This record gives sequence, structure tokens and C-alpha cells, in this order.
Amino acid sequence: MNGTMKTYSPKPAEIQKRWHVLDAADRPLGRLATEAATLLRGKHKPTFAPHLDTGDFVIIVNADKVIVTGNKETGKVYHHHSGYPGGFKSATFKEMMAKNPRKVVEKAIWGMLPKGRLGRRVITHLKVYTGPEHPHQAQIAGNDKIGAKA
Repeated sequence: MNGTMKTYSPKPAEIQKRWHVLDAADRPLGRLATEAATLLRGKHKPTFAPHLDTGDFVIIVNADKVIVTGNKETGKVYHHHSGYPGGFKSATFKEMMAKNPRKVVEKAIWGMLPKGRLGRRVITHLKVYTGPEHPHQAQIAGNDKIGAKA
């Protein structure tokens, strides 16, 4: 066949990382997580490749103000095990938000990323903060030089 197209795979030098700030205040947890996961993976870019880290950095502020709908506040339960006998622990969404709201947001986003080497690398590009302040003003200011929106 003469008219076939070749599959495009971006070179490491062609991958440009930008910084995005998402405000979690009064936004549903799942909607915030899907938007963040899409940006982290790079699915919003025309150069997306499923086997490469082409995504951007994501900063989430006001993680303590994220909401859930319905009865998930008491019905959504997080489980983990310490690895020791009798080490099974459970906590509701409400308890987790009181203890560590950053973990709730990170866990929701991690669930939407691929598991394995690529997912572990991509999740490091996520920065979650409970308040409106974050220490990444310099990186966001650097976006302007390459024509990105913060």
C-alpha cells in the first residue's frame, strides 16, 4: 500500500511540560480527578502517546474544599492494610477529609492513572495543597515563555 501513514511517536526533545493550576473549591471530586488525570497523562495534546510521559504538571489548590454528591460523604469508605495480622483499617470520606484532604484527592487521581512504571512517574507531577497558596509561582510564570495558559 502506498498511501499508508506512519505512526507518530514524539521524541523526548519534542515533549514540552506545562504547569496547570486547578482550584478544587466546590468541585465534585470525580470531575476534578478526571481533569487532572487527563492533563497528567497528556491526553489533551495532539502529541499524546500511551507509552510515554507526555503530560503536564498539575497543581491542585483548596483540596480541603472538594465535595462529593449524594451520600458518599458517609457511604464512601477507604480501606488499607498495614500488612500485619489485624492491620485492616477503614475510614469514611468524611473522616479522611478531616484527617488528610490531600490524600483523598491524590487517591482519586491515582485510581485514574495507569498502574506500573508510567503511572508512578506521572503521579510525581501532581502537587496537591489544602489551602489557596502554592510555592510554584515561578514555574507557572515560566509557562508564559512557551505560550501556555496557567
